[in-house]
Amino acid sequence: MRHTTKLVALAATVALVVAGCAKKEETGAATSDELCADKSGAGPKVGLAYDIGGRGDKSFNDLAAAGVKKTLDELDATCEESEAALDEPDSAKEERLRTLAEAGYNPIVAVGFVYTEEVNKVSKEYPDIKFAIVDGFGEGPNITNLVFSVEQGSFLVGVAAALKSKAKKVGFIGGVRGPIIDPFAAGYQAGVKAVDPSITVDMKWLSDKADATAFANPAGGKTAATALYDAGSDVVFHAAGLSGGGLFDVAATKPDGTWAIGVDADQYQTATPEQQKHILTSSLKKVDVAVFDFVKAFKDGTAKAGYDLYDIKRDGVGYATSGGYLDDITAQIDEYKAKLVSGELKAPSKL
Repeated sequence: MRHTTKLVALAATVALVVAGCAKKEETGAATSDELCADKSGAGPKVGLAYDIGGRGDKSFNDLAAAGVKKTLDELDATCEESEAALDEPDSAKEERLRTLAEAGYNPIVAVGFVYTEEVNKVSKEYPDIKFAIVDGFGEGPNITNLVFSVEQGSFLVGVAAALKSKAKKVGFIGGVRGPIIDPFAAGYQAGVKAVDPSITVDMKWLSDKADATAFANPAGGKTAATALYDAGSDVVFHAAGLSGGGLFDVAATKPDGTWAIGVDADQYQTATPEQQKHILTSSLKKVDVAVFDFVKAFKDGTAKAGYDLYDIKRDGVGYATSGGYLDDITAQIDEYKAKLVSGELKAPSKL
C-alpha cells in the first residue's frame, strides 16, 4: 500500500497526539524497572519504543505495556523499554530503535504511527530483527503493521448512545478531520442511525489542521463539550486524545443521565469518581492484544510482514462495560456486534 507524502505527514502528526499525549500522572503505575527488571526469561527479548507520553499515560502506551507484561507472564519473555521525549527530532526515534537492536532485542515494538519512517529505515540495517508498528504503514520484509478497525468499535458505542439518549440528539468531538479520526466519527454516526435514523448526531472538530494542539487541549474539549450539551446532546463521544479530558470534566457537572464516551482504553478506569458517574462506555482499541499476539507469533516463527488487521472478529476492537451503565442494553448491543462479525452489517470508515 502506498501513501502520499501529504497523507503520511497528516496521519503521523495526528496519530502521535491522539495515541500518546494523555497526561502522565503519579498514581503508582509500574515503573520501567518494575516491568522489565527481571532478565532471566528464556523467551523472546522484547524491545518496546513508546510514543510521546510513555507508560503511565492511561491509554495507548499503557496498553502496549500490558501486552508486553503478558508476554513476560506467558511466554517467558524479557523486555526493555525506551520512552520518547516531547518535540524530539526524528533522529532520536532512529537511535532509540538502533539502541534496542544493538542490545539484542528481537522483536521490537514501536508504539505509534509516528515511528513508521524510522522503522522503515532502521529495519533495513537489521534484517534479522522483526519490527512491529502499532497503527503503522511500514514496508519491509521484517515489518508488521498492527492496525485496527476502529470504526467497528465506534459503531457499537454509537448503538449504546442511541439506546441511552432521551433527547434524540447526541454529539461527537473529534480532533481533526482526516484519515485517523474520520473512522471514529463515521462508525459512531452509523451506529446511532442503525438504531434510530431520526436521532441527530452533532459533530465538533477542534482544529482544521493537523497540529498537536487539537489533541492536547482539554480547554478546547471543554468548550466543544459545553456547546454540544447546551445544544441538546445528552451523550457525547470523543476521539480527541488529551482534549477528551475536557469532555469528562463538563459531563461531571451535568445531571444524571448525561453521558460521555471514552476512546481506545476503558477510560472509566482512570477517571475521577465524579466523572465515572457519567462515562457510559469507551470504544476499545485492543493494542495489548495485538502486541501480545505479535510477540507470540515471533516466538512461534509465524510472524508475517505487512498488515495485521485487528477487527471485531478478532476481538481487536469493542466496547467497555465498566460502571454497569450498559447492563440493561448489552444484549441489544451484542446483536449489532454479531451482525458486524457476520458481515450482515458494515461500519463505514468515511463520513
